[in-house]
Amino acid sequence: MKKITLYLFLALAMISAGCKDKFTEIFTANSPVYMTYDNLRLAVKQSAASEMVNPGKIYFKDQFIFIVEEMKGIHIFDNTNPEIPVNKTFIEVPGNVDIAIKGDILYADSYIDLVSIDISDLTAIKEVGRVEKVLPYTLPPYDEKYPLAQIDEEKGVVTGWEIKEVKQVLRNYYYPIYLYDRVTDATSGNSTGSVGPNGVGIGGSMARFGIYENTLFAIDNTTLHIFSITIPKTPVFKKDFNAGWGIETMFTVGDKMFLGSQSGMRIYDISIPNSPLYITDFWHMTGCDPVVVSGNYAYITLRGGNNCGNNVNQLVVVSIENITKPVELKTYPMEGPYGLGIDDKTLFVCDGDAGLKVFDTSDPLTITSHQLARFPDILAYDVIPIQGLLILIGDDGLYQYDYSNIKDIKFLSKIGVK
Repeated sequence: MKKITLYLFLALAMISAGCKDKFTEIFTANSPVYMTYDNLRLAVKQSAASEMVNPGKIYFKDQFIFIVEEMKGIHIFDNTNPEIPVNKTFIEVPGNVDIAIKGDILYADSYIDLVSIDISDLTAIKEVGRVEKVLPYTLPPYDEKYPLAQIDEEKGVVTGWEIKEVKQVLRNYYYPIYLYDRVTDATSGNSTGSVGPNGVGIGGSMARFGIYENTLFAIDNTTLHIFSITIPKTPVFKKDFNAGWGIETMFTVGDKMFLGSQSGMRIYDISIPNSPLYITDFWHMTGCDPVVVSGNYAYITLRGGNNCGNNVNQLVVVSIENITKPVELKTYPMEGPYGLGIDDKTLFVCDGDAGLKVFDTSDPLTITSHQLARFPDILAYDVIPIQGLLILIGDDGLYQYDYSNIKDIKFLSKIGVK
């Protein structure tokens, strides 16, 4: 009986100890700074033109260049004369990373919300629609020397961090962190001096937003968020679609969507936009991998290191002549590639510290033997080639080149960072 009593006492003691907050610790951490949801939904507004500080993704429509200021908003430049782009205005959009434009409505992520913004009059830009709580709860970059303190989503979105001592129960949470690893559709070609009411703009290869007809797609790590933009000012959330794992980029050509993931390229038929139809996968070594497509070929850059997996840096050429059975044709070594762009047979590759490289792809089996040009002094991130004009975003700003004569590519202008 005494033994039974002793065992019961020990069991109760262990249960009691398990209920105690025994994992509470005091440690130095990234402590979140919040913006309330009410303030978030009042924060989209136009402000004076400002210098770029931390530029992200790029977008082009009509004669305007849109440059995301990571997590802050969007710079708009009038590029009527690419040699002298004019900084017109800035749109404050907290938590913004991606954009897409149809007609004169700009769609942007604002932390967990999707907002639509009327840019028809660049002197009176205004928010005209919002879909709330439809995107994943994400966190801005933080100091990786310290752990994250506990996040309380009820307080709002996290806009920044304070390094300080915190006392809390240690738990493990998963939140998407914006890594800024940067859809291309047809441009309207309008050059009237304003953002026109027709057509869709062009994004870089690192984009996660895309538009097909009256549907807007936004991709995160695993989920394709689908919105109807039949009434452009008021997007309507339709559904979430499980698109795979480790999805990083989106590129659309006609009714086909090419998703770049850390392990391969996934292809969907989006002719029925609300019900994407899986076609096939092309698997490769783990790495960050945007993709662009021209004709029967897909071009994929793989970058290793950090969050990208293996230390493999390559350009991969894939035949998609049979869309259901992609075939790898050739792999070329690269230094550390990011985004890329294609205009017919001219391929532009942002190869990290090695700069921008330009290739003739007429023979996909000998691409690197046909390098047309190289600009080694640019830490290039992504490009948009369009009708002889190359728009490039790099570590230190936005560059423009005239490649209408591919044998004599001319520098046009640079917009530097502050």
